[in-house]
Amino acid sequence: MSWIKIIGYEEANKELKRIYDRVKGPNNNVDNVLLIHSLRPHTLVGHMALYKNVLHNSNNTLPKWYLEALGTYVSHLNQCDYCFQHHFEGFKRLLGDDSRADTFKEVVLKNKLSDFFSTKFFAGSLYAKMLTLNHADITQQDIEHLREVGFTEGEILEVNQVVSYFNYVNRSVVGLGVDTHGDILGLSPNDSDDPNNWSHN
Repeated sequence: MSWIKIIGYEEANKELKRIYDRVKGPNNNVDNVLLIHSLRPHTLVGHMALYKNVLHNSNNTLPKWYLEALGTYVSHLNQCDYCFQHHFEGFKRLLGDDSRADTFKEVVLKNKLSDFFSTKFFAGSLYAKMLTLNHADITQQDIEHLREVGFTEGEILEVNQVVSYFNYVNRSVVGLGVDTHGDILGLSPNDSDDPNNWSHN
């Protein structure tokens, strides 16, 4: 499950269980990526607030499936199999087309996203790759290019925040040896209108 001690739902004290009750899925299941915060519950609160607002907030204007696609891609670039598996399943559910989702998985593994995305969304994926692997090489011109292909200022921020979030969580997961044992893949908070609803279903 992980290389550090975790406190499961049944063993949690009142404070931790109160937080778990906000994030749990069916049968009191709490994803391992969240259980690794159990020794410092305040970091779980911070993680969930960031995650919900960056990826699952109705004020975002980019399609949620695209944000999940970027997260899946960044997780692949970071060799984070845990997040790749989870967020590919979330992407597939949001896309609502299993065959097209499988095509996306293939192009990610082959690093040929131009075969899947429109010009605009492909440019976003190139920015995601640069921010993940060569962040110090990004210039103002790279941002200008995103504007030229049709991203608004707010959408550029959305892409930046999703990619930055996944770089954070990928390193948390890989650095602590988190695996998917016991997880239900693809669950996510679905009430995008309520930033305080963290329930996974």
